[in-house]
Amino acid sequence: MTRKGRRLLLIGSAIGVLGIACGLVLFALNDTIVFFRSPSDIAAERTMPGTRLRLGGLVEKGSVVKADNTHVRFVVTDGGANLTVNYVGLLPDLFREGQGVIAEGVMEPDGTFRADSVLAKHDENYMPKEVADALKKQGVWKEGEATQ
Repeated sequence: MTRKGRRLLLIGSAIGVLGIACGLVLFALNDTIVFFRSPSDIAAERTMPGTRLRLGGLVEKGSVVKADNTHVRFVVTDGGANLTVNYVGLLPDLFREGQGVIAEGVMEPDGTFRADSVLAKHDENYMPKEVADALKKQGVWKEGEATQ
């Protein structure tokens, strides 16, 4: 085998090994990747129970019900659809009705969302782009307007 042939074989092998490594990494991350959804997206797609995702929107006014210090039930809305969220744990200090929230968890068979973690945003300036875009699309939030 010539010098040029060995070099091409080495480069081809390196590219093959790199491709296999990338494929294995993507396969391993497949279970840990969490997709963002708004309540309208979840309603339109008929998300399957047990699906892990991030839910974002606004906490509907008058919907927060606390069973005790750690059990909370509230409704997340984007103006087009509502989704009931059950959460067990301590809520962030900035959590309140009418404010932006992101909840990470799984869909339940009864159509509710069981959250593992809840992140509260104090105004739209710190809201993730996907949440702001979903709220703008529904006409709930407009540029430069703070939610009270």
